[in-house]
Amino acid sequence: MAERGPVKQVANNKKAFHDYFIEEKYECGIELFGTEVKSLRQGKCSIREAYVSIDHGEAFIEGMNISPYEHGNIMNKDPLRVRKLLLHKREIMKLAGQSALKGYTIMPLSVYFKNGRAKLEIGLARGKKLYDKREDRMKKDLSREAERDYKVNLKY
Repeated sequence: MAERGPVKQVANNKKAFHDYFIEEKYECGIELFGTEVKSLRQGKCSIREAYVSIDHGEAFIEGMNISPYEHGNIMNKDPLRVRKLLLHKREIMKLAGQSALKGYTIMPLSVYFKNGRAKLEIGLARGKKLYDKREDRMKKDLSREAERDYKVNLKY
């Protein structure tokens, strides 16, 4: 199916890339109610403390905060409720097997709209040690410094 429109980013989890190595990425749908979708379209979502759990062959996201819709009155749901993720059964089984290994977890990476539907990108993640974080910061500083030197040389 051809892509009909641009992908609209709602929320991004930068902390996940800082604290974890992302091994694999998956795109999945989220089971939402109407007022939650309206709130997402306004960009009121946080996945910073969220994580994905697998229970009885189904995947759920816990800790994802979708703020209540302002005009939603009694139709608003709990902002931190557990939401079901829409994945294929074989993807869920693969994730369950890999997350059972020591040191692996399933992290939400970003929330976005694709073809009018709310999507969640999740990743199979392995925790970084302190020295890994230092190494990443050092590489980033070196590349930033090299880029700055390159820009200075272009001006002359």
